[in-house]
Amino acid sequence: MNLNWSEIFSITVSPLELVVRGTAMYIFLFIIFRVVIKRRVGSIGMADILILVIVADAAQNGMAGDYRSVSEAFILISTIICWNQFIDWLSYRVPPLRSVLEPAPLSLIDKGQILWRNMRKEYMSESELLSKLREHEITDLKEIEKAYMESDGQITVLKKKS
Repeated sequence: MNLNWSEIFSITVSPLELVVRGTAMYIFLFIIFRVVIKRRVGSIGMADILILVIVADAAQNGMAGDYRSVSEAFILISTIICWNQFIDWLSYRVPPLRSVLEPAPLSLIDKGQILWRNMRKEYMSESELLSKLREHEITDLKEIEKAYMESDGQITVLKKKS
């Protein structure tokens, strides 16, 4: 078997086209996942992985066109990583933008009472909440002053002072 090194590393699609395609797909997927779908996930489940795989597969052709070489894949991946870094930097530098890009903590429990309306916003069941509370070694809601779902999906618990 003879490897054709020039075919593996040659660029057959315009690098600018790869950057534009990568940029367009990144912005579209960013808006879908961070702005439209604001669901915060505490842990990644099988359905979440399935959605990511399907989205990645569906986005591949729109993003990549007919690229064939490793070099073109490097350009495309670098474009996506650069946009991700830029958005993170922008949300750090421009605090008003942070409220759009990263949801504020959502109150789930106040003075030992579950806030059902906020639970419904996140499609979180009582059993899921209680499971997360057990991770904090809490078995009774009366121990809790406040509990929040953070933007990364983690639950923060503030216990009542004894």
